[in-house]
Amino acid sequence: MTEAAELPPAPEQAREVFGDRFADAVRYAELLAEAGVQRGLIGPREVPRLWERHLLNCAVLSEAVPEGVTVCDVGSGAGLPGIPLALVRDDLNITLLEPLLRRTTFLTEVVELLGLDHVTVVRGRAEEVLGKLPPVHVVTARAVAPLDRLATWGIPLLRPYGEMLALKGDTAEEELKAAATALSKLGAVGTSILHVGEGIVDPMSTVVRVEVGESPGGVRFAAKRAKAARTGRARRRR
Repeated sequence: MTEAAELPPAPEQAREVFGDRFADAVRYAELLAEAGVQRGLIGPREVPRLWERHLLNCAVLSEAVPEGVTVCDVGSGAGLPGIPLALVRDDLNITLLEPLLRRTTFLTEVVELLGLDHVTVVRGRAEEVLGKLPPVHVVTARAVAPLDRLATWGIPLLRPYGEMLALKGDTAEEELKAAATALSKLGAVGTSILHVGEGIVDPMSTVVRVEVGESPGGVRFAAKRAKAARTGRARRRR
């Protein structure tokens, strides 16, 4: 059995970023390092770099999220980036969307333990909840899939003129070019690459922003969403 790696102390930047929620951020880091590793949600090798590579890297995404909006974190996994984002932004209404039971169980425990009243955990795949969850202003994702595939899951969940914010690494520009045609078919009207977290994380976090027009997901998904909404209304009338 591999010996558990030790969680390093929180860096000074974490106090600055998480503010009043710093103690909760420490507790979340501890949960990831203990239960998260034991349940196979993160690898033991990630523990020594949990703060810089995971918590802070995700928390600085808040720089790109508008005030007071609804957010859906697609493929939330162990809660990254959704939980760090929730800890720094209590003005957001966040849904953590994750298909695997062991992960949603962990997420529910974390949300309850940290008292994150503005966070809801939903078990399911993006394509399954289309039309069942209210459309959101912002979709977030990290390390879920290549951008073209991620877009087919995330963009249809947006409300008109919403945006998808995907945390990416060095391949961001390549992925954006490769996904251009797919994004256009999905109703994207603008794309950009942002770098956030200056003075907090080094290198800064790279975010691909995809903005949509009045028909998120394009014609095909508009029809699918309308059908799901009609089915939902019919069930409620029974």
